Amino acid sequence: MRDGAPTLALGFDFGLRRIGVAAGDTLTGKANPITVVTLGTAGDDWRDILRVVNDWRPQLLVVGIPYNEDGSESPMTERARAFAGELGTKTGLQVTHSDERYSSSEAEGQLRDARRSGRRTRRVRKEDIDRTAACIILERWLESHMTKS
Repeated sequence: MRDGAPTLALGFDFGLRRIGVAAGDTLTGKANPITVVTLGTAGDDWRDILRVVNDWRPQLLVVGIPYNEDGSESPMTERARAFAGELGTKTGLQVTHSDERYSSSEAEGQLRDARRSGRRTRRVRKEDIDRTAACIILERWLESHMTKS
């Protein structure tokens, strides 16, 4: 982060089939969904992930790390950490972690509420949940960072 200047960050909701991506900044503390990278059978689609990073040119990357309800590590915890490490290596950017517990269920609830209220007409798809979960992960990090500043 630079001397109080706004920082653009990308948030990632890591999954084995899809990775949701959101963009946000330290000025507003808000995030917006931008895309979902669908993974092939070989695993992470680095070409698409790096294209998103290059298109947005963030200063920081935030990866959601899954934990069990009690805070212990799950089998996905190490995979998400490995993704975060490789993301940092491939981009040369700072990568930080954010607890992503309940982000997908919170995202699904937000989207279903929007549909019930008429603000959203399309049915809720898994890709929508992944993008929205990435927003929640990033906004949690932004909120914790902004309150510490």
